[in-house]
Amino acid sequence: MTLRLFCPFPAVKRAASANAANLSAPNQKPPLEVTARIRPTPEFRTSPETPSARCPPLESPLPSLIPLKSRDTRVFAKRLRPTSCNRHLSYETAIARMFALGHELAQTPSQKFDLAHMRVLLEALEHPERKFQAVLIAGTNGKGSTAATLASILYASGYKTGLYTSPHLVRINERIRINGAAIADDDFAGIHDLVDRTAERLVTEAELPWHPSFFEMLTAIAFEYFARERVDIAVLEVGMGGRLDATNVVDPRVSVITDIALDHQKFLGHTLTEIAREKAGIIRPNGDVVTLPQTPEANDVIGNTILALGANAISAVPYVPPVSPSSAQYLLPSTLEKAGYVSRYPLQVMGQEIMVETPLVGRHQLRNVALAIAAAEDLARLSFAAITASTIKRGIRETRWPGRFQVLPATTEHPEVVFDVAHNPAGAWALRSTLSATYEERPLVFVFGAMRDKAVSEMAEILFPLADRVIATHVENPRAATSGDVRQAAHRVAVAIDEAPDVASALTKARAAAGTRGLVVVTGSIYIVGEAMRSLGARIE
Repeated sequence: MTLRLFCPFPAVKRAASANAANLSAPNQKPPLEVTARIRPTPEFRTSPETPSARCPPLESPLPSLIPLKSRDTRVFAKRLRPTSCNRHLSYETAIARMFALGHELAQTPSQKFDLAHMRVLLEALEHPERKFQAVLIAGTNGKGSTAATLASILYASGYKTGLYTSPHLVRINERIRINGAAIADDDFAGIHDLVDRTAERLVTEAELPWHPSFFEMLTAIAFEYFARERVDIAVLEVGMGGRLDATNVVDPRVSVITDIALDHQKFLGHTLTEIAREKAGIIRPNGDVVTLPQTPEANDVIGNTILALGANAISAVPYVPPVSPSSAQYLLPSTLEKAGYVSRYPLQVMGQEIMVETPLVGRHQLRNVALAIAAAEDLARLSFAAITASTIKRGIRETRWPGRFQVLPATTEHPEVVFDVAHNPAGAWALRSTLSATYEERPLVFVFGAMRDKAVSEMAEILFPLADRVIATHVENPRAATSGDVRQAAHRVAVAIDEAPDVASALTKARAAAGTRGLVVVTGSIYIVGEAMRSLGARIE
């Protein structure tokens, strides 16, 4: 297979050649051409974190760019521009510089996803990704829940466990955790400083055509943090796709593929077959891959890739309970929280019967828990012998994954609130099913906002028929649909829709409309849910 390179940077050429290793599965797309051109820096703000007054603002969010000539294309390298306080960066300045890079899906035709640039950066950092063992999890829905559950099992088994997920609800630190605790501000600032300086040097020396993206930077920070802290294992959630995702530079002990559905079609393809091909890119030759049966298109791609690579397929089917998830016998009020539910059911695990109790409720979550159990059993076989049926049971029970059907109790003045990150049609169906099983007789008021590039009309048609009223809102994000966009997308649904300029005012309207008997459901985007949780003081850690 020929990999065409239109790039003058020797390190990028060397690293790009390694992409061919990810294309040995049948029907894989050829690697993208590495074309070096300028990438503009869009404005972006989704976090309450703001720059500190301790440092004066930079003249521009990133070092300026100067053009260099190379063959048939113009490439750009950064001119190092000293500032009075960018070494050692404060946490607030590090956060400001991260967000100045643009959101994770900022892309122009000249920017292409590939692993070559990531490999160059990690080589300069002395390969932190090779200093810990890893599990890599891809999928459209459920990969975060699966990752959080597996990390909790590993921690309950006595292992120092890293967890890398995306995106975040309120603070960027949430994405990088060890034993459940988010990375400290000082650690984040210090490692960001190292990675940022390394990236600037690589650009100046023409080893990279431009500064790494937001997600590449964050992934490198996570890898460096896990390596420094000497974790026993890290559970890594793929950001998007899999084949060309920045996380896919690790050599995982186990790969896990969760449910695949239509999402991010602009980047991954417009059919389930194309999207599944990207997800299957995390499977390694002769490696272990845990999955569950799903759509025929996804099954074909995953199965054929496993066969072509000689991988070891591990089915999580034995860990999906043969019961109706909505049955009152198995869906019970939580004994650990003041409100909310748990799923509780018996299961045979590692030759023993245990009573599984997970705070992640809904039919879809039973599949995610099953994948985590199957991955944990496989890790126990590989060398993580401290994993037992008992630690699996405890890890599942102690899983914390905020914003996934998380319930804020009612007060004498305000109604109960459910937060759920249902960001695509598959997630919307899962939320609808869970609401029907838990709050069927309650009047519902939705606070809804979504990203413009999502299937907003389809999500509205799935969820809004359940509601007595919908409050449409948005967050300050260049991808966000406006409240007017949401109203227009839902024009075929016969429900009262009000608009609110921000999440706080939407919550005020929703609480008033719900009264003390109703239920407020906040959903549609992780940014909407995160802002609402912050506004109402819901537990995030």
